[in-house]
Amino acid sequence: MKPLHVTALVLALVLGAPVQAQTPATRDPAQIEAGRYAVDPGHTQVGWRVSHMGFSNFAGGFSDVSGTLDLQPKDPAASKLSIRIPVASVATTSAKLTGELKGDQWLDAGKFPEMTFVSTKVTPDGKDKAKVSGSLTLHGVTKPVTLDVTLVGAGVNPLSKKVTVGFEATGTLKRSEFGVKTYVPLIGDELHLTIAGAFERQD
Repeated sequence: MKPLHVTALVLALVLGAPVQAQTPATRDPAQIEAGRYAVDPGHTQVGWRVSHMGFSNFAGGFSDVSGTLDLQPKDPAASKLSIRIPVASVATTSAKLTGELKGDQWLDAGKFPEMTFVSTKVTPDGKDKAKVSGSLTLHGVTKPVTLDVTLVGAGVNPLSKKVTVGFEATGTLKRSEFGVKTYVPLIGDELHLTIAGAFERQD
């Protein structure tokens, strides 16, 4: 038996049968299944960015996101979104700064453990985009915020076998309006949010 054949046999035994070809993700809303979806926390990220003294745009993120999406591709305006973000999950590249952000001078995770967004209106903006308006609660304050949302893709996840849909959402808020005023304007008041959201259909 040639070495190449031996290698192929070993790989087949170790790895099992090869993964079958999967239908690529679609960006066509007409091909997306309607229904109730839940956040896939392992593949959903919430990022933020703020000006640091005008010298750099400093970024960080949140994890362990949860939430639901009632998706109606044929009638996008009827869709509804609810997101919950644990404030204590905030993270930066500096352990010292991460700890400070959780404290009462900044996000005060002990007193205000969650940031939430609940949609109140979905306005289609083209075939694969929408403006999603809603109520964002941060630091115990609720204000209206509008997110610009773009469909990334949808289909069956080849590993989990679950129908999955992904979106990217961006929005801007003034942190001082939510009571987070530390070092404004030395540290930028405008907080830029990016949500890379993956949702799995619930059967």
